[in-house]
Amino acid sequence: MKSNSSKIAMKKLSGLIYLFLSILFISPVFAQKLTKRKVAKVFKNSEIVNNHYTGFALYDNETNKPIFELDANKPAIPASNTKIFTLYTALNMLGDSIPGLRYITRGDSLIFWGTGDPSFLHPDLKSRKIYDFLKNSDKKLFYSHSNSSTDFAGSAIYQIAMVSMPVIENTGRAYTDKDGKLRLSPAFLEKSLKMDTTYHPITFTIRRDEETNSFTYPNMPVPANFRQTLYLVPGSELTTSFLADTLKKQVNTLNMRLPQNAKTLFSIPSDTLYRRMMLPSDNYLAEQLLYVCSSLLPGKLSVDSAIAYSSRNFLSDLPDKFQWRDGSGLSRNNLFSPRSIIKILIKLKEKINNEERLLNLFPAGGVSGTIRTAYKTDNGSPFVWAKTGSLSNVHLQGGYFITRKGKKYLFSFMNNNFLIPTADIRNEMVRIITDFHNKY
Repeated sequence: MKSNSSKIAMKKLSGLIYLFLSILFISPVFAQKLTKRKVAKVFKNSEIVNNHYTGFALYDNETNKPIFELDANKPAIPASNTKIFTLYTALNMLGDSIPGLRYITRGDSLIFWGTGDPSFLHPDLKSRKIYDFLKNSDKKLFYSHSNSSTDFAGSAIYQIAMVSMPVIENTGRAYTDKDGKLRLSPAFLEKSLKMDTTYHPITFTIRRDEETNSFTYPNMPVPANFRQTLYLVPGSELTTSFLADTLKKQVNTLNMRLPQNAKTLFSIPSDTLYRRMMLPSDNYLAEQLLYVCSSLLPGKLSVDSAIAYSSRNFLSDLPDKFQWRDGSGLSRNNLFSPRSIIKILIKLKEKINNEERLLNLFPAGGVSGTIRTAYKTDNGSPFVWAKTGSLSNVHLQGGYFITRKGKKYLFSFMNNNFLIPTADIRNEMVRIITDFHNKY
């Protein structure tokens, strides 16, 4: 029979074992919870993020509540994170397919207007619905440019200007053929190509006139395998020439106002265009997408009108004052705070209401888009889906990530005005988000 002292000792031992097991199996759950204090410590100890403006916001994906914020109310240049706002605008204004053409028929004539849809003969989108419609029509074709705000709507920061009906991204190609002769494609551009003996570039390069699609080349031997993309000034003449060359039929120009009863022909699924804009961060598609949005508004096509409409109707609940100037984020006059980026990520999530579809529109770390090589996967699976943004002295990410414990978060990580290599900023962002994923 055991003594009372033995019983007491056994109870104490049992208590110690229970305490040990509690520490071993229960405490880590709480110890590894992502908290404000722990995130703050990570940022305090980072030498990289403390030598310039860093704005950061981390929110719980389930509650949409903040866990940690660092200067999250201060506006900063968002670069290509601006495309998230363009995406949200398009999701609110456009349906499941992109309006590709407006048209009416009058007698033996088919009269059509562009909507700004950039997918027409786009080399990566491979949209043929508009092409087949025009190609197979037995009517005379008339293109009206009257709904374009200007023949050259792009500013100096855009290599490819916006236009109501872009064809092949409004680009041409210069190359040497198998006989070593200089050629332009489409071939109709060759009539505007001339030699200029006063033009002396370091290497053989074709030069375009600033305001017209006239080209000059130097009095130099054409290099073998020469290739050059030609960025063209858009306008009604270029569009009709492109269409005639592509369709192999006559296309006439008509200055006719777009009637309210014009029919709409849709081109490609909207998500196809959105994904192509978001993953490689295509600036041209982003600008044209806002052009398409503006085609649903009164007046002529205009990026400014689409931004103004979206700001009034879809973005009035952003937490901080913002400044939005273009669709792509190339303008340094765009200003959004990390909190506003988090808000648009929440609004996107609620608007789409389908996690698989939502994440499919964002670059996936280690898998696709602009963060394919930045992050590594976790046993083959991505854990972060984020839009990047880069300009000189600007680099950021905004999106979603999941931890190994299955906890989901939204984040905005903004870096402005740094004087160190962008790679150092990117690597530090990746290190911090990856660490959150691994530990919590």
